[in-house]
Amino acid sequence: MSAILQSLGRTVAAGVVLLVLLLLAFGGGGFSNPSLIMRWLHVASGVMWIGLLWYFNFVQIPSMPKIPDEQKPAIGKVIAPTALFWFRWAALATVVTGLFLASHNGYIVPALSLVVGYQAIGIGMWLALVMAFNVWFIIWPNQKKALGIVTVEADAKAKAARVAMLTSRVNTLLSIPMLYCMVAQQNGGL
Repeated sequence: MSAILQSLGRTVAAGVVLLVLLLLAFGGGGFSNPSLIMRWLHVASGVMWIGLLWYFNFVQIPSMPKIPDEQKPAIGKVIAPTALFWFRWAALATVVTGLFLASHNGYIVPALSLVVGYQAIGIGMWLALVMAFNVWFIIWPNQKKALGIVTVEADAKAKAARVAMLTSRVNTLLSIPMLYCMVAQQNGGL
């Protein structure tokens, strides 16, 4: 067991094997249901996306002033770029799987049009699309400057860091009603 848990790849693979065993043991209905599999992928990627968003806003950003200057390069050169990689790809995976679900289940147009009966999921989808746009077209380009992945002058680097942080805060703000809307749709709320 220790060998499995010492490798992230082996840990994830073991989790997938455990899921397959559970599906087989309890009927295996998920194998033949593309909506269920896609919903699981949508939720899993969404958990990673919003989890990393909240990590940045609740942990990393508030902790940076407390970290001694000689230790900050570890965050900026190692941890933040890796977290941002998973953050932006989880955002894209969440959007793609969500759009697939809405299309496959026939509610993409009514939801995006905010038709009565689909308003909650539609609002959640629009909020998520704005957030994903922010990730790819505002946060990531500015983070590349702030982290030194793209070389810019010191004042441009500081400005980019502030824009990335403020946009990340916008996404944190939007994530609260977005998550509510996603849950509300199937539970009769909004």
